[in-house]
Amino acid sequence: MTLIIDGKRIAAEVKDELVDRIAALKQGGVVPGLAVIIVGENPASRSYVRMKGRMCADLGLNSWTHELPASISEEDLLDMIDRLNRDPAVHGILCQLPVPDHIDENKVISAIDPEKDVDGFHPVSMGRILIGDPGFRPATPAGIQELLVRSGIETSGKHVVVVGRSNIVGKPIAAMLVQKASGANATVTICHSRTRDLPSFTRQADILIAAIGRPHFITADMVKEGAVVIDVGTNRVDDPTAKRGYRLTGDVDFDAVKGRCKAITPSPGGVGPMTIIMLMSNTVLAAERARSK
Repeated sequence: MTLIIDGKRIAAEVKDELVDRIAALKQGGVVPGLAVIIVGENPASRSYVRMKGRMCADLGLNSWTHELPASISEEDLLDMIDRLNRDPAVHGILCQLPVPDHIDENKVISAIDPEKDVDGFHPVSMGRILIGDPGFRPATPAGIQELLVRSGIETSGKHVVVVGRSNIVGKPIAAMLVQKASGANATVTICHSRTRDLPSFTRQADILIAAIGRPHFITADMVKEGAVVIDVGTNRVDDPTAKRGYRLTGDVDFDAVKGRCKAITPSPGGVGPMTIIMLMSNTVLAAERARSK
């Protein structure tokens, strides 16, 4: 029988553990604080920011949301980041991506203090992941790794195929799973839009991670019998029968693929819930590190 990996349940486990860590910080007079910057009116970004704010409130974290107009200059945005870097009450900073075209995304990411980089996208954070130095893991890859570990799925010696090479998911999860460490020790192949004969690679995967951003891209004939499939995708598909006129679906054709799998994540309800809770985990870690200095 196929295991349907329940991201909501596992996120709740992580949340329960965070409650104890937050209580310990508060006993020492420290309340973890997260500052979120959002530039412009992107509806999806605003939805994500609201969810992050609700989770902070639920956990008892300090939370500040800075809503900036799309017309803000790059200089003014970088000045705000500098002020947040110097604010001792702020332990974590993230700027919700994407930003408007006139702003250099890489400059924004690099401007955040690496010790407050709870998104895990700063070049220093990425470098630490690559060399296996414990630090801030990007939230979605961290969530994927937690799903695998807490579901009892062995990665050591397994062939992991990652479909997608973004800096947000594909590259960091590959770097994390190849490390000589618990929850890793895998042989990792990264595939992408220029990979020739993609199904010949995906059919080799003991663990297949789909992070390509195309609905139902992974079909049953692309999956090996008995594989574990992690679907990172969250795609809007028009659906006139749905209340909002659309529905969310993953990069994997779930109904067709699940019968071939040892385990699979649904989308929504799999990786998604893990992303926000791992961001909270990074914020708590940042506060713990600041306290120890």
